Amino acid sequence: MTMLPTYFPSPPQGVWHLGPLPIRAYALFIITGIVAALLIGDRRWEARGGQRGVIYDIALWVVPFGLVGGRLYHLATDWRTYWGPGGAGLAGAVRIWDGGLGIWGAVALGGVGAWIACRRHGIPLPAFADAIAPGIILAQAIGRLGNYFNQELYGRETTLPWGLEIFYRRDPSGYVDPHSLDGVSTGQVALVVQPTFLYELIWNVLVFAVLIYADRRFTLGHGRLFALYVASYCVGRFGVELLRDDTATHIAGIRINSFTSTFVFIGAVVYLMVAPKGREAPESLRGKEAEESAEAEPAEELATVAAAGASIAAGAAGTESADAAETDNADEADEPETAEAETVSAEAAEPDEGGAEEPEAEDAEAEEPEAEEPDAEAEAEEPEAEAEEPEAEAEAEDAEAEEAEAEEPEAEEADEEEPEEAEAETAEPEPERSQDSAEPASAAEPYKTPRSRWRLRRNRSSNP
Repeated sequence: MTMLPTYFPSPPQGVWHLGPLPIRAYALFIITGIVAALLIGDRRWEARGGQRGVIYDIALWVVPFGLVGGRLYHLATDWRTYWGPGGAGLAGAVRIWDGGLGIWGAVALGGVGAWIACRRHGIPLPAFADAIAPGIILAQAIGRLGNYFNQELYGRETTLPWGLEIFYRRDPSGYVDPHSLDGVSTGQVALVVQPTFLYELIWNVLVFAVLIYADRRFTLGHGRLFALYVASYCVGRFGVELLRDDTATHIAGIRINSFTSTFVFIGAVVYLMVAPKGREAPESLRGKEAEESAEAEPAEELATVAAAGASIAAGAAGTESADAAETDNADEADEPETAEAETVSAEAAEPDEGGAEEPEAEDAEAEEPEAEEPDAEAEAEEPEAEAEEPEAEAEAEDAEAEEAEAEEPEAEEADEEEPEEAEAETAEPEPERSQDSAEPASAAEPYKTPRSRWRLRRNRSSNP
């Protein structure tokens, strides 16, 4: 008993209808691949030092440019399908959801969109390409599942056990054709072919793993990882093109995509060899927004420091003002009491000085009291001035010394004329002390100043 080989079946259909809205498998896988590429690229961009979310901003330029470029490349390389005899024409050319995207056109025009967006954000294009490269090859692998559902881009007929079964499909109008995108499988096998979509899918997944490993192992930057992606994909695509048997444009009997893959591979290898080694500095990946925020941060810090300094200065000034006010109030409150106590002490000190001078110099007792009364009055008035202006004390002492020297002859004449009167006043009883002067000895003590001692020495020298 011979067993028939079990082949790999195709999906029964490639489109579902949600009411009037068609849900196409090809479009779903293309969108899924784009989302996966953006998620991977965003994480890789942040890991390299860039700002999170910049990849999505650039994708607003890359995705539309890439879709248009991919469609234009497909129309250029498969123009007979649309512009040849019985072609679909312009209406079919814009139906991108029916399939038909060329990867090289998508990469080329998508790169133009990326260049514009990178310039707007102030980030280097090669660094962006390195960050997004693994995501692109993974998106291509996911997108190949759309070819599987559309029963397209398959290879030659084969008897291999993993051969792909292509079914006849019947569209809503009843037309039966293996290439009907809107049809449903009839279950009848049209042919068994090489699953070239699966070969390319597996190759792309392997390239994705190689890119991740190489980036971590060799720290590739400056566009070298993207060049490695392009070169690796070209190798696999060249091999797949040799197995395909679908309608395509040929040059000298060779499919045009094989020519494209060859030239692009050479260019990628050359760039990989001449590009700078290492990676870009993380600071260069932050773009214009990061620079503006970085410039604004020192200004904000300076403003904060200035505000804090002003607050501290204002607080210190307020504290000093309060202390000065308290000191002034205390001085004003103490001045009357001090002046009164000093006046009383000065009055009490005069007899004491006279009494203390008797045993030391008997001739000084005959000194004219009229000469000392002005001095006593000046001494009573001077403490207040000394309390208010301590710095003028030395000048006042010099002035009094000159005045005393000028009055000395008069005092000597007065001593000769009225000795009895001087003795009588010297012997006058001690005036009553006020209650405010609780400690006379200590109150009189401040007036035993160098000026008093100088006057005592002067009296001694003038009355030998």
